[in-house]
Amino acid sequence: MLSEKFSHFLDKPLAPLAKTFPVNPNIITFIGMIITSSSGFVIPFNLFLGGILILTGGVFDLIDGIVARVNGRTTKFGALLDSTLDRIADGFIFLGIAWHFFNVNDNIGVVITILCMIASFLISYVRARSEGLGISCNVGIIERPERIIFLAFGCLSSFLFLTLLILTILSWITVIQRIFHAHKKLISLHQ
Repeated sequence: MLSEKFSHFLDKPLAPLAKTFPVNPNIITFIGMIITSSSGFVIPFNLFLGGILILTGGVFDLIDGIVARVNGRTTKFGALLDSTLDRIADGFIFLGIAWHFFNVNDNIGVVITILCMIASFLISYVRARSEGLGISCNVGIIERPERIIFLAFGCLSSFLFLTLLILTILSWITVIQRIFHAHKKLISLHQ
């Protein structure tokens, strides 16, 4: 997973720039959510521009964390807000993609989009629920950074259906991986 391997990779090179940002990281998070969410209303009419908006919002999602860490402004509320706004933005992306497939009379595309959205939300839910039970659950092959890259690529390349199909399969695999991981950890805790 990209977030696991590279979550703080850009902190050092971007630290000087991040220190010049007098803005609260939560505001950056909110702006990123607005940009990414707006893609949901653009994708049905212009896939390429929708892909650009997804990537632009993703940059804000990357910057907010760096600004928070470099300036010592990380908070539990900031983490909660970030996760919540990410789900909102993801929901609008999937809404836009389903709308696109509806516009081109591709009912299978609509169904695949809904299945992908459900899996995407479950990936986050299983992790959060596991952490609520005291279990770290950072396993799986797809998390939000990969999902954003996949969705942006699908829109920018016009290979949206194939990209979405692959993302859906990988997302459901990740849900299953996390459930099995949590099950294994819970069993070992009670032995």
